[in-house]
Amino acid sequence: MSVAVRRIYEPPSDSDEVRLLIDRLWPRGVSRQAARLDAWCQALAPSPEARRWYGRRPERWSEFVVRYRRELAHPDKADTLADLRSLVATRAVTLLTAVEDVDHSAAAVLAQVLVEEGSPNC
Repeated sequence: MSVAVRRIYEPPSDSDEVRLLIDRLWPRGVSRQAARLDAWCQALAPSPEARRWYGRRPERWSEFVVRYRRELAHPDKADTLADLRSLVATRAVTLLTAVEDVDHSAAAVLAQVLVEEGSPNC
């Protein structure tokens, strides 16, 4: 099981088996051809409200994680999240984001949710 988190502005790597954009908005300055995406998973991106509230403020990170995990646990995300978990079980997946600080991004939270042992199948 392999989940990597990278910026979409980095060139694709040979280790990228499946490339998924996890942002709700398309990143500026990146063409669809250059992105080499397998899918754009807008359905698993944080809500606009959560994204605006967080605003990449470090002091809000812990609460953002809680809020975003709550969004991922919502029943309307269950099928998409289950499909992604199945994919992660068989292929190396790279979650892509435009955010500069990938360690404090929704993609990082989603990666953690996907690899957690015994995490509920939302």
